[in-house]
Amino acid sequence: MENRTGWRRIMVGFLLALAFGVCTGTLVQTQINLLALQNLGVDIGFAARLETTLEDLMNFAPIYAIVFGASFLVSQVVAAQLVRRFGLGTRAPFLALGAAVGLWATLRLVDALAPMPTLIAATRGAGGLLAMLATAALSGWLFATLTARRRSRPARGTVALVMLGCVGLSTGEEARAQSSVEYRVETVAEGLDHPWSLAFLPGGGALITERGGQLRLLDQTGALRPDPVSGVPEVFASGQSGLFDVVIAPDFEHSREVYLAYACGTRSANHTCVARGRLEQDPERLAEVKEIFRARPGKEGDAHYGGRMVWLPDGSLVLSLGDGFDYREEAQKLTSHIGTIVRINRDGSAPQDNPFVNRPGALPEIYSYGHRNVQGLVFDRESNRLIAHEHGPRGGDEINVIEPGKNYGWPVVSQGLDYTGARVTPYTKYEGMESPALHWTPSIAPSGFALVRGDQFPDWQGNLLVGALADRSVHRVVLADDGAVDMETLFGELDERIRDVRSGPEGAIYLLTDSPRGRLLRITAR
Repeated sequence: MENRTGWRRIMVGFLLALAFGVCTGTLVQTQINLLALQNLGVDIGFAARLETTLEDLMNFAPIYAIVFGASFLVSQVVAAQLVRRFGLGTRAPFLALGAAVGLWATLRLVDALAPMPTLIAATRGAGGLLAMLATAALSGWLFATLTARRRSRPARGTVALVMLGCVGLSTGEEARAQSSVEYRVETVAEGLDHPWSLAFLPGGGALITERGGQLRLLDQTGALRPDPVSGVPEVFASGQSGLFDVVIAPDFEHSREVYLAYACGTRSANHTCVARGRLEQDPERLAEVKEIFRARPGKEGDAHYGGRMVWLPDGSLVLSLGDGFDYREEAQKLTSHIGTIVRINRDGSAPQDNPFVNRPGALPEIYSYGHRNVQGLVFDRESNRLIAHEHGPRGGDEINVIEPGKNYGWPVVSQGLDYTGARVTPYTKYEGMESPALHWTPSIAPSGFALVRGDQFPDWQGNLLVGALADRSVHRVVLADDGAVDMETLFGELDERIRDVRSGPEGAIYLLTDSPRGRLLRITAR
């Protein structure tokens, strides 16, 4: 009977300590995230703070319970065995230390295995990490106290402390029509290693980038050359990093200039870069390659680079830059290129009419800011507008009409949650920040962008086609002055991750599929 009572005491004590750790850890991560926004000058009132805290206790806490629960169980068993084996006496300090070390090791393991650099945003900095580890240590101390031999059941005051930890401190989709347009799909090229972008060449043929760092040539007959184009600059290829967009100069027939966006540097210090080279033939190679732009500052990790480019009518080049995932607050700072769209001249210099050229401390290349990870850019010459789409976290993918100098909100404004279920921000709108023309929640993971022109698909004339990685389809969007409507989902029967969408010179639609055996597909009307 005494043995049964002891096991019951251990089980109840473990569950209470676990609940305390989950609740206090959730509260800490919420306040750390809100503090990061406050440091940007964002006003967060009591009501917004309370609502965010309560939502995190509902959405983040279950996921954190899995992470913390696994580490807490193992760490307490190991710590208790060590105390008993070596006769260390008082259990509480060692169980507290074990809980903190166990959570630290688990977070490191999860971050190494998860696709994102840091799973729990509050642990991006040393202060937030230490605060989370402190909640684990308190849970270990509480477990030692609750399971001490002199007690047969938890004291009421201790149970009240657990409840205080959980309670007291916590003071879009559009309907889509079925397509009536009949089309035919044919494979132009296959066996591509994670193809990322496509640029058509005058007179036929195209250039295709592969994320691993190779530039491939599709000749005028439509055949893929077996050997990649040489002379491509050294690429940092890891995770989401690698070789991104390719565009040719507006005067390519004369200059033969090719522009590449890519990740450069090392895992501990990398950037989104742009290089320019001259395409030569027989054999195909890039000559006189020169880096003309490098995003500042360097960042650690291999996520969220942006990397899309488009020419404006005045001959300047627009480039999207991601927030690096762990650096999202940088998107609100004009002293950083991270999380911005930049505009440069062909030599990499900043045009003198860029919006922040004369602002002290601001980087002159910045054209707009407050972006998360823009992977779609298109310029509509008929409407004279630059249009972008970007990835949200869990939801909140956006289409925006980009105007120079405007702030597009991230991370102060978002319709999405973090991947852990935590709120990134209390706000979906904020004064002085632009609202999207359209957002997708849940996320479709948009990549690639095309504006439909030509006679092949008259019913789609002027519409936008958005490739979707997670949704494994293409979304047809109609954009108006007062917003945008997602009209329908196309090509879902392919069941492929769509990385790029292009409108070809003859009016056909071209798709690049994202896989180790990626394909270039041509869509024509029946």
